[in-house]
Amino acid sequence: QVQLVESGGGWVQPGGSLRLSCTVIGSTSEYYAIGWFRQAPGKEREGVSCFGTKDDSTYYAHFVKGRFTISRDAAKNTVYLQMNSLEPEDTAIYYCVTGRPRVAPWYTTKMIDYEYEYWGQGTQVTVSS
Repeated sequence: QVQLVESGGGWVQPGGSLRLSCTVIGSTSEYYAIGWFRQAPGKEREGVSCFGTKDDSTYYAHFVKGRFTISRDAAKNTVYLQMNSLEPEDTAIYYCVTGRPRVAPWYTTKMIDYEYEYWGQGTQVTVSS
């Protein structure tokens, strides 16, 4: 059974930074994509960023490019999402996910939620003054 343990959410003022962490427990190498979705109140869930464990490929949604950075510490089985220059529009619950997308998001330029079999419990990120 795969478990995803998230941490690092919270409140920050516009322009500030937060770092989310996701520790993966019990996964196998077939679940090669680890990433983040987010969902704001009244809005659809959207893919934010993804990391490929086979070759360190990365994907970023257009609305976070240049502001967010995804990385992995393989020894700790942990993926990080460094979020800089945060905006009120980034306010959402962020979910760590892992799965085996049929085509990796760094090729398709999108993340499809049903392709990620395992989800974390979610961590709240609030950006406001």
